[in-house]
Amino acid sequence: MAAWLHVKRARALTLLAAGLVASLALGGLPARAGDIQPWPDNAVSRLAALALVQTLNADLLANASATLTLDRWCAAHHLAETPTIVADRVRGQDKPATPEIRAMLKVGADEPVNYRRVRLRCGDKVLSEADNWYLPARLTPAMNATLETTDTSFGRVVKPLDFRRTTLASRLLWQPLPEGWATGAPLPPAGPGALDLPPFLLEHRAVLTLPDGTPFSALVESYTRAILAFPPPALPSGTAE
Repeated sequence: MAAWLHVKRARALTLLAAGLVASLALGGLPARAGDIQPWPDNAVSRLAALALVQTLNADLLANASATLTLDRWCAAHHLAETPTIVADRVRGQDKPATPEIRAMLKVGADEPVNYRRVRLRCGDKVLSEADNWYLPARLTPAMNATLETTDTSFGRVVKPLDFRRTTLASRLLWQPLPEGWATGAPLPPAGPGALDLPPFLLEHRAVLTLPDGTPFSALVESYTRAILAFPPPALPSGTAE
């Protein structure tokens, strides 16, 4: 129920801004790595950025695999010549499963829980960083071997399980517009420079389950500002800032 409400809210905001965003053409060819044009600091950019972040949020909430969702995002926004998500394993930063994580996985203190931290990138752009606690006993030996010896993303490895995703929490880490902006609250004045995006824009906490509802993975995913690392929408002629 909570995830469905999140989806409805995200889609409502996207529809509210759809007239604006749909009318904005992405100018020119996709920028090369390192040549991304900064987004201007004005109300139109802030609204477009918020609508795009909420669009990605709704897509993540509606799909089981964050990796495959980011594959589509990467391709749609031309973030790399080869729009495929690659997982880079981060080693040496293991985090033991807390009682909260074990409760999410519905296991006791003695059940082995493996930990994996990865950065999911499209080309040279890291789109998310993810902490993953998973139960090796609920995966196949081949899956466990792949997870332990390669950087292959978790979602690709466990795809044969036909898993389900339940989002427990979805949180925007950046508010580009003030509370009440849609009902008349003053918008921030345009700034002289680029829109200042924080390192992380969105966070999800989720559990992956087998088709029978048995949990096997607990995730904390943080989505970076690189999800907006494409040229900003071009303002149509005659549109006021």
